[in-house]
Amino acid sequence: MGETMQIRARGIRTTVAALAAVAGVAAVAVPAAAATAPASDTPRFLEPAELPPHPTSPWYAGPVTAGQPDPLPVCVGEALPSIATHRSYGTEFDTNAQQITVVERTEQRAKDFAALLRKDIAGCAEKLMEQDPDLTATQKSYGRLNVEEGAHVYGLHTASAWGSSDIGLFSVGRDSRTVTVVLWGQMGNFQHAQVADFKKTTVTAVNKLY
Repeated sequence: MGETMQIRARGIRTTVAALAAVAGVAAVAVPAAAATAPASDTPRFLEPAELPPHPTSPWYAGPVTAGQPDPLPVCVGEALPSIATHRSYGTEFDTNAQQITVVERTEQRAKDFAALLRKDIAGCAEKLMEQDPDLTATQKSYGRLNVEEGAHVYGLHTASAWGSSDIGLFSVGRDSRTVTVVLWGQMGNFQHAQVADFKKTTVTAVNKLY
């Protein structure tokens, strides 16, 4: 699709719709005027082929872009600083992904930031249900991955009273001063979560940071 590549991203409908930033359904073009981060100052990001394979569609990727994603992703968005860089990915169908990376000034700051992200994810389901009484949210921890300074993987399922059902996977990993977050999502439930593939993607993402 070249320079006219399109990625799919679903806007936030309500509180649960924040998950749509991961599991989108509406196709939108990558903005031509996006502030692309300088390659020399940015850790390497995932390539489309390194994401969990989709059974019927290739993955497409937008540019590595300076700043916070818009809209902010569910669970981790409020903690993201302006120094973040991100890249969004999509398929031809209802599956999307995003990688967000933050390079902190010191290793301790990166360690604290990763801990904050994990805390936000751990309390995300409860927070979403407090914000939206019509939403049922359930989450799981899939444990720690032994890569660089470590990575943790989580799952979040949201179901609304009007019938929507979305499944998202999250990981937080760190290499020295750099923290990366990988998000994957689609319509479905925990049975549709590609956990093993997502763990491989997370390991690759952390190993590529520098």
